[in-house]
Amino acid sequence: MAIVMMTPSTGSPTTENIVKSIVAEPGQVEGGRAEQGPSIRWALSSLALSMLLSSLGTSIANVGLPTLAQAFNASFQAVQWVVLAYLLAITTLIVGIGRIGDSIGRRRLLLTGIVVFTAASALCGVAPTLSLLIAARALQGLGAGIMMALTLAMVGETVPKARTGSAMGLLGTMSAIGTALGPSLGGVLIAGFGWRAIFFVIVPLGIVSFVLAHLHLPIDRREPTAARTGFDPLGTLLLALTLGAYALAMTLGRGSFGPQNIALLGAAVGGAVLFGFAERRVASPLIRLAMLSDAPLRAGLATSALVSMVMMATMVVGPFYLSRALSLDAALVGLVLSVGPLMVALTAVPAGRIADRVGAPRMTIAGLIGMAVGAVMLALLPTTSGIPGYLAPIVVLTIGYGMFQTANNTAVMKDVGAEHRGVVSGMLNLSRNLGLITGASVLGAVFAFASATTEVATANPAAVATGMRATFAVAAALVVVAMVIIADSVRHRRPDA
Repeated sequence: MAIVMMTPSTGSPTTENIVKSIVAEPGQVEGGRAEQGPSIRWALSSLALSMLLSSLGTSIANVGLPTLAQAFNASFQAVQWVVLAYLLAITTLIVGIGRIGDSIGRRRLLLTGIVVFTAASALCGVAPTLSLLIAARALQGLGAGIMMALTLAMVGETVPKARTGSAMGLLGTMSAIGTALGPSLGGVLIAGFGWRAIFFVIVPLGIVSFVLAHLHLPIDRREPTAARTGFDPLGTLLLALTLGAYALAMTLGRGSFGPQNIALLGAAVGGAVLFGFAERRVASPLIRLAMLSDAPLRAGLATSALVSMVMMATMVVGPFYLSRALSLDAALVGLVLSVGPLMVALTAVPAGRIADRVGAPRMTIAGLIGMAVGAVMLALLPTTSGIPGYLAPIVVLTIGYGMFQTANNTAVMKDVGAEHRGVVSGMLNLSRNLGLITGASVLGAVFAFASATTEVATANPAAVATGMRATFAVAAALVVVAMVIIADSVRHRRPDA
């Protein structure tokens, strides 16, 4: 695919021009350190590659599940833990990771995360059993969580504040490329070299990412002991257990919500209550709950979760609609599904530049309007419109998402103090992950209910089309709720924000 050439490690003119444009104007980065353009350029390239790899680690494994089931003579329920272990590690630990970065230094922890991610990728490639592969994937997810949380947090220390939107756009582009590239690259590698290649291919890229980060990321400033934030082990443990219980409640059962799911959801609610009590009683809480009284931050996190639910609908419903209602083969389904991430990749950087000029709130609202229009178009889509009829609203929806994601990340992270940047970045990533997990369960249930079948994979085309339209009607309503939240937060925003 042509988009492979956009990775920083290839030295492609496209990426080089993007990075140059971000640092083209002189500026001051966090702490008053005047940085030279080339230094910022390489530092930003290292962050972009870290973001791409953590996204690639998620998407490249999905395509290998059927092969893994054959290789290990295992059921789908067993091999799905190759994906779930990675996602659970990220989801449960990402906020704690951000806080540790705030405490001990973000550069130091990011380098550690890249080493963990790269080493775990190699362990995945040599794993002799499925259980060891799942354990290695959990370790890989820990490294990916560190990379995801700290790449966003490091932006404020790497580029001038006036260029935050452009930098966030580049990171959004790389995340989208990783998502889009995974299935196609994974399929080629499995066909040519076997399933172990999908993990080994990450190792040299991880080494390049480590070298770039080690050489070019700004050194952590040494804070006086009294100024360093403490660590909250109890809060971190409670939050991890709570998020783990919620994630399992939403993912186990493959669409059925039984007693096990209800028990896990109850445990998550109880854990959230205990976490809230604990955070009010420690000197250095993992999350200062008073931070959530800030309307723009609260709105940014809530809308990130809602929008991620909507985007998950395209991943859950899209394949069934294309294969069942439009009767496309697997190769063509994959090609059509790659259009959405490609649109996000093409949109994110221009959206960031515009956000730097006109302000992130305006771009956030514009992106949500685009998403609402795309979702409504899908809700009204007649089956007779074929592939073009599906692609047109998907293009509108995903362009809107690219605009929203870049602007929202910028709005949330731009004015965060250095002492809270890691934990807020973790919360932002967490909100997106929780939205994806919840969207897969809730909107998947809407799709199955509207299709009036318990086995969507064998449903007739008309039923699948009906389910798709109902799902995106609900998705459009979620986008409207997000618009209301953002509009309300704008009224509380500081005049100079």
